[in-house]
Amino acid sequence: MLECCSVDFSYKAQTQAIQQVSLTIHAGEFLAIAGRNGSGKTTLTRLLMALRKPTSGDILLHGTSTKPYSPADMAHHIGYVFQNPDRQIFRDTVFSEVSYGPEQLGYSPEQIQAYTQEALAVTGLSALAGAYPSTLSRGQKQRLAIASALAMQPALLILDEPTSGQDAQECQKLLALLNKLHAQGKTILLITHDMEILAHHAQRVIVMDHGRKGFDGSPAELFQHEDLAAWGLSAPSAFTISRSVAAFGIRQTCLMEPLIRELSQKLRRKP
Repeated sequence: MLECCSVDFSYKAQTQAIQQVSLTIHAGEFLAIAGRNGSGKTTLTRLLMALRKPTSGDILLHGTSTKPYSPADMAHHIGYVFQNPDRQIFRDTVFSEVSYGPEQLGYSPEQIQAYTQEALAVTGLSALAGAYPSTLSRGQKQRLAIASALAMQPALLILDEPTSGQDAQECQKLLALLNKLHAQGKTILLITHDMEILAHHAQRVIVMDHGRKGFDGSPAELFQHEDLAAWGLSAPSAFTISRSVAAFGIRQTCLMEPLIRELSQKLRRKP
């Protein structure tokens, strides 16, 4: 779906923010990008969205260079949700906020109505269609930002730290929504520092390290990597516990639920 080919990028008067990054994003993936602050995660996704242009190298969308594409062109294919939803909310009602994107992309009034209603229904915001966005909770605003992206009918959804600042209940609602969208065929790219979320939901992880791609593989492979701490990351609790009791026949796992089940079974069998 998307391919980075030896991409470099530099901000003015700064060192290279992205260095020789090559990667492929496949349709239907649930992909996570991780790394310490300043590692290049957000810059990379803004390059994918054409909010920035590579200094050298190329980014391909379905095999075609995106060099001549604007962010509006990419919005037909990619929905981008910022870390702070207030940065992209500016209209007077939830409905008009969600309808803004389809309007700018030139959809017909019938399509705008249908796409807006569908996006509100999927994100559980239909009952708040007439509400003033500023009155919403942080979690509702985050879902509003996702609805605004979905209304433009993108195949890929990029979310920058979407669970930041939310309580546990709102986080669970958001993650359930992302899993639902993924099951419906959307490609999900999640920037996150939360290793528990990464372990439970991502199929594949890319780690950025000082502007370079340091790792590309499964969560299970990531948590066993010798450079994990050097990248500013740590394994989730389940992985650490399961590894510490591996001598008792417990399999290594990134997930707490199967670990608890296996430990319970071992304890029940104990004479």
